[in-house]
Amino acid sequence: MPAVWTITPRAPGTPPGAFALARGAGAEYRLHLAPHMSMGPVGFVRIIALSAAFLALPLIGVLGTPVLYGLLPFAGLALWGLWYALQRNSRERQRLCEDLRLTREEIEITRTNPNTPPQHWQANPYWVEVKLAEKGAPIENYLTIQGGGREVELGAFLSPEERAAIYDDLSRALRHLQ
Repeated sequence: MPAVWTITPRAPGTPPGAFALARGAGAEYRLHLAPHMSMGPVGFVRIIALSAAFLALPLIGVLGTPVLYGLLPFAGLALWGLWYALQRNSRERQRLCEDLRLTREEIEITRTNPNTPPQHWQANPYWVEVKLAEKGAPIENYLTIQGGGREVELGAFLSPEERAAIYDDLSRALRHLQ
C-alpha cells in the first residue's frame, strides 16, 4: 500500500487497519506516501531472462560463423542497458516519498525527491484547505493543500482512487482537529 497512516493516540475500540480519529491534546496524524513498486526481484529476474532469451534467438542462426562475434557485443550491450535502466528506476522510486504530519498546531509536508534536496511546507491547520479537482485539472483527482501562502500538490504519483481516499481521510482528520 502506498499510503500508510499512523495515528496517535488512537480512538479506543478502533479495529486495526481502519482509519481512526486521534484523541487527546497531543493527537498526531502521520501519513507516509510512496509510489507503487510494481516489479519486485522475481519480476526483475524474469524480465532479464526473457530478454536474454529473445536476444539469443537471432544469434542461433549465426552460430559457428564470425558474424556471431560481431553481433554478440550489441546483444550484451542491449541486455546491460535494460538491466541498468530497471535498476536505476527502482532505486529512484524507492527514494521518492512524501511525509505529512498533522497536529492541532501545525501541518507539515516533506517531499523527498531522488536527485534534489527535500522540499518542506508547513502551515497552521486552521487555515488550510484541502482541494480535490476531479475535472479540468492536470491529472484526474488532482489533490492539493492550500495554506501558508502556497498551494502544494500531494500524492502526484498515486492513482486517482488513492488520491480521492487520501482526500477523504485528510479532510476528516482536519475537521476533527478543529
